[in-house]
Amino acid sequence: MTNRAVIVVDLQNEYWPTGNLPLDGIETAAANAARVITHARDRGDLVVNIRHEMPDAPFFVPGSDGARINDTVRPADEEPVITKNFPNAFRDTGLHDLLTSHGIDQVVVVGAMSHMCIDATVRAANDLGYGTTTIHDACATRQLEFQGKSVPAAQVHTAMMAALAFAYGDVVSTQDHLAG
Repeated sequence: MTNRAVIVVDLQNEYWPTGNLPLDGIETAAANAARVITHARDRGDLVVNIRHEMPDAPFFVPGSDGARINDTVRPADEEPVITKNFPNAFRDTGLHDLLTSHGIDQVVVVGAMSHMCIDATVRAANDLGYGTTTIHDACATRQLEFQGKSVPAAQVHTAMMAALAFAYGDVVSTQDHLAG
């Protein structure tokens, strides 16, 4: 086992076109995430799967197909799956304890949504002292609206990745990560 973990955030069926919260480019992001996961497994990195559940919402309902991790990034039998109820995968979960128990000090983050759970998890990881790498093309998001203005998903994603790259670790492509 190495000192690095890949944190796979919320790549759940709810974000696919048949789900309640479809994201722009989710299939491409998941395919890239799968490549990162395969690379991590080959290296002996810890792979931690995060699953979001929201008991009182119309999406990510516990036990529903939407809350299931998508088959593209299906966890291996021995890989931990942590359920969270907040955007930050560290909040009120055992993620930090799990990483600490495995001697992890570097995390690679992939998943969804760029502007929500990826942002919250990467910032928390950095605040907890982990070296962070976000794989930008293994993350996806959606169009947002604010005060009557629509922000296209590509712009939301770019703004989030720029903010993370500014002060919260490395932000690289799948290809660059795999070559490194």
